[in-house]
Amino acid sequence: MILSTKKLMKMASPNADPANVKSFLAGLNKFGAQVGLDKPHRLAQYLGQMMHESANFRYDRELWGPTPAQKRYDTRTDLGNTAAKDGDGKKYAGRTAIQITGRDNYEQFTAWAKMLDKRAPDFVANPDAANTDPWEGLGPIWYWDTRNLNKWADVGDLRSVTKRINGGYNGLKDREARYTRAALVLLGYESDAVREFQIDRALTTDGVAGKNTRAALHKALVGLPALGASTKAPAVIATGGAVALGGAVAAGVPAWAIGAAVAALVVLAIIIGGRMKK
Repeated sequence: MILSTKKLMKMASPNADPANVKSFLAGLNKFGAQVGLDKPHRLAQYLGQMMHESANFRYDRELWGPTPAQKRYDTRTDLGNTAAKDGDGKKYAGRTAIQITGRDNYEQFTAWAKMLDKRAPDFVANPDAANTDPWEGLGPIWYWDTRNLNKWADVGDLRSVTKRINGGYNGLKDREARYTRAALVLLGYESDAVREFQIDRALTTDGVAGKNTRAALHKALVGLPALGASTKAPAVIATGGAVALGGAVAAGVPAWAIGAAVAALVVLAIIIGGRMKK
């Protein structure tokens, strides 16, 4: 397990929807490690963004007004919707914690999901299926992985992560605040213990999580071991359009190298055994 409900609730708030939290964690704890989200510095970025997008897991779908912006979704061909006013905007409105939006994204999610399980729903034909388990918890992982957001999380670049999720910097301050809460809890602090962390790290002690404090949080998280380490057999998951294995292969040790090493040990044992007989 990468993250418990108790820890996530410390980062979020009491008004989080328990069903949404359960679905989100089911996807994270089952497949998160396969796309690198067991590394604390990545997880903090991921959680900060997801808490913002879902308003602390209160919503797993876009609230539909429709607002003027939502009315324009209907003809947003850049999202894969048709140029006609035929209801595509509402049909392919945001769902899951990451708010998957637009026909193109639902089509991409479908292709990714079917690599995991051929029985996965066709989310283009039935967008509401994105909010069924286990897909509700996997939608955010699909988006994070296929947009290569670990690249920016690895250097603590919250602005770039935000730009690639939002298309701009809407809600940046809130995303920063939620990242800070997640980072503190992962480091063993209370979610609002900014001042305590600053004291421990010999930073300016003002209780405000500014640029320097967030940089120190990132550095501290990078120094932590991966979360939820498991000795189970490697699992298979599609990642970035390819198939990656957990365990040694995912860590950069190819299967042929492992086989060669075993063969070499066997040969060495035979040689040693022969010498001992002499």
